[in-house]
Amino acid sequence: VVSAVAVIAIVFTFVTRVLVVSGASMNPTLNNGDTVAISSLKRSFDYGDIVIVAQPNAMHKTLIKRVIAVGGDTVDIDFYKGTVSVNGQVLDEPYVNTPTNLSYDMTFPVTVPEGKLFVLGDNRNDSLDSRSTDIGFINENKVLGKVVFRFYPFDKIEIIKN
Repeated sequence: VVSAVAVIAIVFTFVTRVLVVSGASMNPTLNNGDTVAISSLKRSFDYGDIVIVAQPNAMHKTLIKRVIAVGGDTVDIDFYKGTVSVNGQVLDEPYVNTPTNLSYDMTFPVTVPEGKLFVLGDNRNDSLDSRSTDIGFINENKVLGKVVFRFYPFDKIEIIKN
């Protein structure tokens, strides 16, 4: 029993963590109150990954956002058309339920510095994210992990495809 408890403690400390989603910024993909598992194993990030960020920010809380661009990528947002482009290509974003019309104080186009990420919430018009200098670029070393599984509510259990 002691060995089993030790293994579980190690797994939940170094491999996976559990988090309850707070807020509506990731709707419709993840909703307020959803419980998700995050993996801390892979330390490289790709477009589409949903990540948990512990970087200090104006909201003074952990963030859950989607990676839109990585270091070296150029992001441009056409707020009139509601489209996001990375390296000149308009993104196909089936997970977004409204166009990206809300702007903040970041000036576009912008090139993401090496070692940083550009993240957006899926609920683009109700998300404080990298469009604002209050959040800005995310240091890769401040990412706690990637969301890999939703296990609550029980009727929405699923593996999160990144």
